[in-house]
Amino acid sequence: MTTTSTMTATARNPQRVDPSAAVARTTSRSSIQEVCVQTLAMAWRALKKMRRKPEQFFDVLIQPLLFTAMFAFIFGGAISGSVSDYLPVLIPGILAQTALTVCMATGVQLREDMDKGVFDRFKSLPIARIAPLAGPMIADLIRYGIASVLTLASGLAIGYRPGGGVLGCVGGIALTVISGWSLAWIFTWLGTMARSAQSVQGISMMIMFPLTFLSNAFVPAETLPGWLQAFVKVNPVSHVVSAVRDLFNDGALTAEVGWAVIGCVVVVVIFAPLAVRSYSRKM
Repeated sequence: MTTTSTMTATARNPQRVDPSAAVARTTSRSSIQEVCVQTLAMAWRALKKMRRKPEQFFDVLIQPLLFTAMFAFIFGGAISGSVSDYLPVLIPGILAQTALTVCMATGVQLREDMDKGVFDRFKSLPIARIAPLAGPMIADLIRYGIASVLTLASGLAIGYRPGGGVLGCVGGIALTVISGWSLAWIFTWLGTMARSAQSVQGISMMIMFPLTFLSNAFVPAETLPGWLQAFVKVNPVSHVVSAVRDLFNDGALTAEVGWAVIGCVVVVVIFAPLAVRSYSRKM
């Protein structure tokens, strides 16, 4: 009887439409092509923002030069006997540290934009939820590249001579940029979870320092206590540093390169959906 009544009502009022059916027809998911276009548009927005605020490049311009020279001349003689012998160990470690520091700023800037209400304007736009997050991260690839090139250039200026040649250096820089981009998803997720930019920065520093200094970035893992060596071996930064060393110093595609790439993929697979889900809830 209920079915008959419904059919009769529909026949009497042809304009009447089931609300759930209307929502189903008007709500559509963005295609892959549309997501790519929207993400690139957000990346272009971030690039224009960088051009208007050149102070965002201070960390990628000054930190590589300062840290490379400071660590080389302070620790070179104590760890390896001379600065020249320490540079093949140091330069890949500085690359990893710089990439981690630069991608840490991604979460802080995201939280600042959310606090200013910038992302509130995106709520009314028919765009994919991942576009406002992935766009600035694509723009940050330029910052990773600048920091990596300057680190290598400062090392060459004080005597570093990579045995891997040009191809090894290009591969090492590319791996560093990929690693920085993948790790940035962790800090992006933190940016959507934390309540302020200051808290994002504080939490990020607590993550960055253990990952960087409790690794083989600056000292050989064999010189560390046994319990600390166990952590160093599973630290993803250690795999990135070892892979970059193999590329820079020997020009070799070793198993460490494969493990570093796998680690980057795992980080993106885990934290990219978490960041998008947290961002959607905030919206």
